[in-house]
Amino acid sequence: MLLNRRQLLASAALPALAASNIRFATGGYIWQSEIEEGIRTTARFGFQGIEPFRQHILKYLDRPLDLKKQLDAARLSMVTCSNGGGMMVNFIDPAHTEQTIEDHVRFARDFIAPFGCRHFKINLGRRPPVPTSPAQLKTMAETLNRLGRQTAKLGLKLAPHPHIWSPLEREPELRAVMESTDPELVYLVADMAHLTLGGMDVLKVLTDYYPRLAGIHFKDTAASYRGYRGPTPTQEEHRKVNLYKNLGTGGVDFPAVMRLLEKNGYHGWITLDFDPPRPGEGSIEQNLEINRKYLRERLAVRI
Repeated sequence: MLLNRRQLLASAALPALAASNIRFATGGYIWQSEIEEGIRTTARFGFQGIEPFRQHILKYLDRPLDLKKQLDAARLSMVTCSNGGGMMVNFIDPAHTEQTIEDHVRFARDFIAPFGCRHFKINLGRRPPVPTSPAQLKTMAETLNRLGRQTAKLGLKLAPHPHIWSPLEREPELRAVMESTDPELVYLVADMAHLTLGGMDVLKVLTDYYPRLAGIHFKDTAASYRGYRGPTPTQEEHRKVNLYKNLGTGGVDFPAVMRLLEKNGYHGWITLDFDPPRPGEGSIEQNLEINRKYLRERLAVRI
């Protein structure tokens, strides 16, 4: 599809060598437990890394080097590996703090560190029935500080991931936790769609917390969510209609995001973090092609 004049101008506004210091990866959730196929397809599409979830690599937990050999053979890096998959993931209840820290330190030490990763991206569990309370946010911040101190010893930046339907969903929650944690111990993985659906200004969050960015996730939302400040869409809405969209759908101003990253010299990872396609949404490869084309044609990314 040919770009129209406005699209060409937007693309031209990006440097010719846009993303020269940025590496792109596929998120492991789209592959589910087919990590081997994910490695092959990711490499074939020219991406440089893959970011799996713990529940999808359970068979490699006690033999991480076997997985590393496959990645090395494909000339791919493991960006990080998300928590979950049987771990205690409760950052808001003091009764579960010790087990949460113990499980995360063990996983970081025994599985993630051997891959030479630079950060440990973590989800924060389920959202409580009512908005996360100040006391729960305080517990979360204290737990993250303690855990971040341990992962730092392993050479890993601890990077919580704001996510809709999690305890860290809305802007006041994010700011409370970021302001209550040590910037040398606790970082951030910012997902463009989750921030948008949570009613946040993506560019403001990236600007305010740029020094603490450990990684970035790209996915879009429906155009109607551009500038959205309303309540978070429900999981029931998501079950009916996929809230997560391919790049270029219009909810996120990705050219502006890339200009901000280029201006600040970002040189980390950007992960295309999508769910598996639903019926009628095409194949995984078709969706990867749509997103790769957008990166190339709209954002001047060389893949």
